[in-house]
Amino acid sequence: MSSSIRYSLLIFLLAVGISSAAAQSKPRPSHFSIRKDAKALQYYISLQVSEREQYVPVVLDLGGQHTWFDCDTYKLPTYKPIGCGTTKCNNVKSDGCMGCNLPRKPGCTNNTCGVSSYNPYTNDLYAQGLGEDNLYVVDTNGMSIGLTYELPKPFPFSCADSDLLRGLSKETKGMTGLANTITSLHSQITTKFRFPHKFALCLPSSTQYSLGDIFIGGGPYYYLPYTKDIAKELITTKFVINPVSTYPIYTEGDHSDEYFIDVTSISVDKRPVSVNAALLSIDKLGNGGTKLSTVTAFTKLETSIYKSLVSDFKKAAALRKMKRVASVAPFGACFKASSVTKSQTGPVVPYIDIGLAGKQHWRFYGANSMVSVKKDVLCLAFVDGGSKPRTSVVIGGHQMEEYLIEFDLVSSKLGISTSLLFRNTTCTQSRVM
Repeated sequence: MSSSIRYSLLIFLLAVGISSAAAQSKPRPSHFSIRKDAKALQYYISLQVSEREQYVPVVLDLGGQHTWFDCDTYKLPTYKPIGCGTTKCNNVKSDGCMGCNLPRKPGCTNNTCGVSSYNPYTNDLYAQGLGEDNLYVVDTNGMSIGLTYELPKPFPFSCADSDLLRGLSKETKGMTGLANTITSLHSQITTKFRFPHKFALCLPSSTQYSLGDIFIGGGPYYYLPYTKDIAKELITTKFVINPVSTYPIYTEGDHSDEYFIDVTSISVDKRPVSVNAALLSIDKLGNGGTKLSTVTAFTKLETSIYKSLVSDFKKAAALRKMKRVASVAPFGACFKASSVTKSQTGPVVPYIDIGLAGKQHWRFYGANSMVSVKKDVLCLAFVDGGSKPRTSVVIGGHQMEEYLIEFDLVSSKLGISTSLLFRNTTCTQSRVM
């Protein structure tokens, strides 16, 4: 598509988006643009907090329970602490009552509802006071963005100590949680706007030209030139409840708020990989199973699963005449890039299928199964998660990139785009900003 035609299309979409949004009596589903930090291998969005033109960049965490950021960097004139013992405090997983001996400011108040803010990159856990302020969101028709709306009620978050920012992208000032909790970003937006409790991610693979998307409140989802609503093209599988919380601190009896699915098999070029089936199930102590994670860069596999996958992939690669080169840590199978042809779905390599309950499968083509680590070297983008990990399979960000993945918490299902037509468009199509 020529640049002039593309520009005209974007102007048209802007006009359609604004005019249709203006006609709405209430906002449509919300949209945030996702950016990728290629160095940190993290995905982040910007939240409009307290003031309409104030943007707070925060890393996306599918396992995070709420939003936290460094409040000292921003003006928060309408910030209010949430008090201990209040209904709002009792409705969240409070850690008790917080106090502060320093001058009063956002994040430093007495008799404040205490919560735990967690940084998974450094494994740091801090007790902080929960507060609330205005949040502004942009609505969408699934193709272009429209108007900005203020959340009908204040948005809860905690103010982070600067030490908690260690390990985060330098482009960001905190994290926003997407776990299945009442304080998560999607839960707050869907509840307060009375949207269906759904959200969808399309993580970008590139940092140079592209933006990904997070939709909150359901579809439709459109990605030109593919003309169909992706919401109607998804394969689905049920979420599985892990009976034991995977958060660093929890109360006995709490189940996990993360997103687990039932993986039944793994195969390479349709040939099953040898896997101990028990590892794919969650035991009564909450060990095993498969979850999705945006803070895990590359899919982690329990050691025996990882070794089987690497071995079978090498054999299949040899049949395709892919030339092996020395492995580059942390990857166990690397190849000469010039010996691999390319297509619209990335390097043409043995494809990997993750079998899902319901006789579905999630196929990873070269764009998601391989990673370029240096000049003329491609590696299998899966890593060894250890011999006794808490979770046997953690599907990471690289494997999720460019797929539209819907988290339907109404029907408790995960939806995944698998259409080759959609895979040829990717989620990095420009949107009207």
